[in-house]
Amino acid sequence: MDLQLRDRVALVAAASKGIGFAAALELAREGVRVFLCSRDEARASEAAQKIHAETGATVAGVGADVTDNQAAERFVSLALDRAGRIDILVTNAGGPPASSFAAAQLETFRDAFELNALSAIRLAKLVLPGMQAQKWGRIVNITSVSVKQPIDGLLFSNTVRAALTGWAKTVSNEVAPDNVTINNVAPGYTLTEHQDEVAEARALALGKSKEEIIASWATQGPMRRIGRPEEIAAAIAFLASERASYITGVTLQVDGGWVKGLF
Repeated sequence: MDLQLRDRVALVAAASKGIGFAAALELAREGVRVFLCSRDEARASEAAQKIHAETGATVAGVGADVTDNQAAERFVSLALDRAGRIDILVTNAGGPPASSFAAAQLETFRDAFELNALSAIRLAKLVLPGMQAQKWGRIVNITSVSVKQPIDGLLFSNTVRAALTGWAKTVSNEVAPDNVTINNVAPGYTLTEHQDEVAEARALALGKSKEEIIASWATQGPMRRIGRPEEIAAAIAFLASERASYITGVTLQVDGGWVKGLF
């Protein structure tokens, strides 16, 4: 299937590793010009070089902390200066720490909201006027299946990512007349560095090994395995494409059937 993405311009946040990197790579394979960011400029540059070497696409790696207003503005401005427009925004950020409510601090709720909701909203605020003016745009937020089925021990993710989902559904209706779509991809358990950290935290809390935790996750879904970043990236690229022009306000779980609910 031709996703009709060649020569589009995309921003991909937190893309030096994990699902963000896989999404940037998948878009580059489709001929998209990619600007990716990471808090670590060296890692962002290294990721961009890897993607360019594999795909031949034009890729730039930028050091930017998406929780910082000025850094986000610089990231967007750089892409606009170099490419003249932004067609696609993939929002992403590392996950908040695992916690129970009894152990949670109010300040950590604020930090989690900044990281996993406001970082995406901030970038969208910067790119949406241009997308609406050009009558074409795609925003895809990388969230979690926790927005569909809360996960025990992941209090902050369950709380804050659901807030972003509500924002996306609301704003998708506002910008739909301008041919701009906003959707969410909700990964299930996926083999990334962050998931490894979550497994370590769960193992410590339950008195088990990290390997036991990961193995237990694999058995929870009907496919009996954990997802791969490239499988999440394929869904992101589709929702960012012309082929998904009539899909907006949707949260698409990519979880191997882990979520048990109908909606």
